[in-house]
Amino acid sequence: MALLLKRTRRRFDDAADDRRMWSVATVFTRVALSAGFLSAVADRFGLWGPAGTANVSWGGFEPYLAYVAALAPYLPAPLLGVAGWGATLAELALGLTLLLGVALRWSAWLSVATLLVFGLSMFLFAGFEAPLSASVFSACAAALLLALSPAHGHAFTVDGLRRQGR
Repeated sequence: MALLLKRTRRRFDDAADDRRMWSVATVFTRVALSAGFLSAVADRFGLWGPAGTANVSWGGFEPYLAYVAALAPYLPAPLLGVAGWGATLAELALGLTLLLGVALRWSAWLSVATLLVFGLSMFLFAGFEAPLSASVFSACAAALLLALSPAHGHAFTVDGLRRQGR
């Protein structure tokens, strides 16, 4: 049994250094984070259906702005629209840059910051369970791992195509 555990551990340790394994992990992480950001943006514009439809959080921009007001009660009313649009544009940009692999490290670090602020706001103003059920901190951790992953593991990126073109 000990020999089996030792061999299994060695395989996992070898996989952690394997360029192909990192490539698979980082591509999967990029697609998952991108899908989360872009899906949230699509929901704000009613692309998943109107409010009240199953699996739809907002179904439109007005319900989304009401949610922004709940998560940022310290903001004056005139700034809620600015915050809502700012978050939407940031999530759209992050979703696209992560998916395409543009400025990947910057995109990953900005995703960490965005998700951490969002998760903490949810924690403080919507209750401790809200960010846990939405897996916001899990997504934040995935973005952090992506930001810290070795450059040799970043496959299928615009950044990589630009490096090859030099």
